[in-house]
Parts: sequence; structure tokens; C-alpha cells
Amino acid sequence: MQITHSNNDVMIDAFGSATQMALIPRIIREIVLVVTGSILIAFAAQFYFPLPFSPVPITGQTFAVLLLAALYGHNRGGLTVLTYLILGIAGRPVFASGTFGIATIIGPTGGYLVGFLPAAYIVGFLSKKGWDRKVWTTATSMIIGNVVIYLVGTTWLSRFVGWDNVLQTGLIPFLIGDGAKIVLATLLLPTGWKLINRPRH
Repeated sequence: MQITHSNNDVMIDAFGSATQMALIPRIIREIVLVVTGSILIAFAAQFYFPLPFSPVPITGQTFAVLLLAALYGHNRGGLTVLTYLILGIAGRPVFASGTFGIATIIGPTGGYLVGFLPAAYIVGFLSKKGWDRKVWTTATSMIIGNVVIYLVGTTWLSRFVGWDNVLQTGLIPFLIGDGAKIVLATLLLPTGWKLINRPRH
């Protein structure tokens, strides 16, 4: 029995193979960006300043999460934060002050860590919608993301300090610092575009 292939079959096979081969560099690039972003968040988490009156420290995580979300977009940004959280839960010392494990997630600061995920998605989504084209809309998107982090974080923190103390321990002390992080992240966004070869809109 002789098996024959039509020219169309050959073209389809060749085109399919070429398409698959072309996807490999893109997949590798995505993996590198996600892993690099999660490492950046982990690095920022080590900028750790404990507060004597609060179980929540001042860290650089919020800065890294908001910047990467605006830079990466919602899908890649969300995946980057998710990777970071999984690394920490799996035992890598990537949380603030080198902590790790599920105990950190269910502890007083766990709500802020979990809040990074929806915040990254929202900021990234707004970035994809063009909010990163102007300084004031970029900053506004990051403020919205920060509010989401506060909402999730303080709601969870209230289980440990009570609603009467949650603003004094989980919100007010961080407003000025987080504002400064947003300003810095907004200013550094164009530099981030250059580093990942992403054209400005």
C-alpha cells in the first residue's frame, strides 16, 4: 500500500511546525519575565522595617507588585504574583524578612499578601486599557490597586487586632510610604518598558 500526501497536507504540516517553533521563544520569554518578576517581589520584600505597634511591617512589596502589574498587564502580572505566593507557600523564604510557609499566609499579614493578587490583576487590566499612557492615570490605577490591598489586608488583620485597632495598625501608618512608592513606581514605568522591550502606546 502506498501512502500519499497532498500538497495541502505538506503545507499544513510545515506551517504547523513553523508556528510551533515560533512559539517557543515567546514561551521562554514569558517564563523568564514571570520568574524575574517574582524574584523582584521577593527581593523587595526584604526591605523590611518592623513597627513596634503593628504586626504589619513596612516593606517594598507593594512597590514591586504595582510596578510589575502596570508593566506586565493583568495576565502576566497576575501570574507573576501567583508564582511569588506559591514559592512562599512552598517553603522559599520570599516573604518579608525571609519568612515563608502557609503560616505566614494565615497570619496577620496574610491578607496583604493575598490582596496582591487581585490588585495586580486590576492594575494590569487598567494598564492594558490604556491607563498607563499618562502619569496621572497610571498613578490612579496604582492607588486603586493599593486600596484593594488595604481592603483585603485590613479585613484579615481585624481578626487579630480587632476592628477598633485595625486602622491604627494596618492602614494609617502606611499611607505616606505607599504614596511615595506609587510616585516612584509611576516614574520608573517608562524605564521598565525599555528593559523588557515593550513599546510605549
